[in-house]
Amino acid sequence: MKNATLHSNVGFVLFGLTGGLASGKSSVAARWKARGLAIIYADVMAREIVEPGTSGLAEIVTAFGPDVLLPDGSLDRKKVGAIVFADSAARKKLELITHPRIAAGMIKRAGELEEAGEPLGCYEAPLLVERGFADLCRPLVVVAIDERTQIARAMTRDRLSEDEVRARLAAQLPLSAKVAVADYVIDNSGDLETLTTKADDVLDAICKKAGVDPARYPKRRR
Repeated sequence: MKNATLHSNVGFVLFGLTGGLASGKSSVAARWKARGLAIIYADVMAREIVEPGTSGLAEIVTAFGPDVLLPDGSLDRKKVGAIVFADSAARKKLELITHPRIAAGMIKRAGELEEAGEPLGCYEAPLLVERGFADLCRPLVVVAIDERTQIARAMTRDRLSEDEVRARLAAQLPLSAKVAVADYVIDNSGDLETLTTKADDVLDAICKKAGVDPARYPKRRR
């Protein structure tokens, strides 16, 4: 991007969206995408950097062995997840391989959006705060729910046991810590309609703060 910046008072603004496991950040991102906002998904890049033939996949195989591959040569993400969420040293080893590649992909994509004349972009990442990107992606939006609901939703959505969910939560900062550094907090304790309304309000507020007409991202029929 021009001047190697992610955020400025004028021109392109890349703001952040995060939360915790099953907090609802993907639903917020989907709403904003439906309104025409450009979304950069960390999880999509995390998959792209470990596709067959990539250096990322080769390094993971070197670090964890060929058993982490499926018969078709792709990464067995479930097996890798079981390994790293049970062993903090293994998780750090994986992060050293993947996170620099994800960050590079995010910066590249943000540069493309800026060159295309987009005034705003959103970086949606579950570990945005943990990776030190909070101050680079301002304003920062955090989607929050109470832990009990978070665990129940994750168990249902991802078909995980409570212990598996808690292991994944332990790898993230508590939601309270993310809320503490947020510019906007979206409480997702209600239904989807309520969440959509709150997401719309926050995007409109970010637009106005950045000097962008919210009408650029129209509220289409839900």
